[in-house]
Amino acid sequence: MNSNAATTLRLPILLDSIPRKLVIAFAATAFADWLFYDQKPGLSVAVFFGVLTALSLLTNPLHAGLRKSLLAASVLLTGLASVVEEFNILSATLSGLAVAVAISSLTNPLMDGLRERYVAVQDLLLTGPFRIFADIAQSPKLSLTLKHFTVWVVPLLLSCVFLILFSSANPLIENWLNAIDLKAFLARLSVARLLFWSVTLCVVWPFVYLKWVCRSLPGTWMGETEPPPADTAPSELFGAAAILRSLLLFNLLFAVQTGLDVVYLWGGAALPDGLTYAAYAHRGAYPLIVTALLAAGFVLAAMRPGGPAERMPVIRVLVFLWIAQNVMLVVSSMLRLDLYVQIYSLTWWRVAAFIWMLLVAAGLVLIVARIALDRSNAWLVQMNLATLALTACICAFVNFPYMIASYNVDHSKEVSGNGQVLDASYLVGLGPQAVPAIDRYLAALPNGVSLLDRGQLAWNRDQLIKRQLAELDSWRAWSFRGYRLKQYVAAGGRSPDGSPAARKGDKD
Repeated sequence: MNSNAATTLRLPILLDSIPRKLVIAFAATAFADWLFYDQKPGLSVAVFFGVLTALSLLTNPLHAGLRKSLLAASVLLTGLASVVEEFNILSATLSGLAVAVAISSLTNPLMDGLRERYVAVQDLLLTGPFRIFADIAQSPKLSLTLKHFTVWVVPLLLSCVFLILFSSANPLIENWLNAIDLKAFLARLSVARLLFWSVTLCVVWPFVYLKWVCRSLPGTWMGETEPPPADTAPSELFGAAAILRSLLLFNLLFAVQTGLDVVYLWGGAALPDGLTYAAYAHRGAYPLIVTALLAAGFVLAAMRPGGPAERMPVIRVLVFLWIAQNVMLVVSSMLRLDLYVQIYSLTWWRVAAFIWMLLVAAGLVLIVARIALDRSNAWLVQMNLATLALTACICAFVNFPYMIASYNVDHSKEVSGNGQVLDASYLVGLGPQAVPAIDRYLAALPNGVSLLDRGQLAWNRDQLIKRQLAELDSWRAWSFRGYRLKQYVAAGGRSPDGSPAARKGDKD
């Protein structure tokens, strides 16, 4: 194919069926209004995504075999299960992507390779919501001309006149008309609700009316085409000689940093006067991750597939050595963060930092695999996306509020005898899932603690329980995680793993 030409293949699916699909989209929007408007989301999100998937598959032709269908079903079920476990931004995003991937896999006959999958999901989630008006305008049956409008003016006006006359002549019709409370109906309409309907209809439309586009664009997409045979970069600036010298210097600098971490972090050597382990750990955790990312970018730029640097054995060895040192830096960053957490407790951002560091380490290892196995950049992108997707799936099923609260309670000064005094306000701010940890903390508080502080925390604990039970009263907000907490409360205080958790008053 000529790389200078851009071809577009459109696959119109039943263009004359737009009115029918518009009715289905309105029905799905009404269903979303019933599920979500003025309601707390939860199980309702999984129900809506399931119904939307069913409507999309029922109203559009399928192009998938058994293997692809089973794979799409597994992706969809994983995404929906994450919302059933607990509704949050991560699970909602994961389930939305799962629906888009499943529908595109089952209905797109042009699906072939990573680029087409990316474009298909992009069409559904990003560009699709903006094409509803263009699709309606292209429908012959929905073209609103002046002639179509004027033919309804006289019938409607005369019908209203006749209805008024009938109401004056027939008391039953008059009663029916009086029973229509237009004020109540108009009162239910609001700008927020109209905006909700408009946005939801635009989001639902590309799933109900699928119109796939296969684009063959000039150039490369993340390295999918063959690279140029020769190194086009100036040899003085970024050629093999410059890369070799850079790697020698980088390895030397990184060796100094790695050696310091081995001595002070891993070996436990005494730090200079005025420098604490907490300060040493905190200052180094995040900058080292940025360093590792810059190193990964340099390796990708230097080791271009087919370039002269990649073919030199000495450069390959130095690259592998440097990436190994970067992995050590990431591990050291995790140890730094762990030391900092042991002193200053665990938070959402510190958990996110741990996960981010693991992803960076995995990305560095994948870069080594790409070079060693002589794979393309497209392979590297696919592996990183797969790692990211797997990590997101695992995180969606982890009860992070409970984990953070349990760690902070178990390592608090009141419970363990070491560390910092527990930040009770942050503990309460983690939400209802922190209740089991709060119960253990209340039971472990010594008698010398102020009764006012104990009573305030116990009151906050009860408010969290009331909030959780109130949310579970609506099936829309139901979640498996919330149900487990409800069972914990009903059992008189048992932890999610089944072990007994002491309650206030158990130890006085």
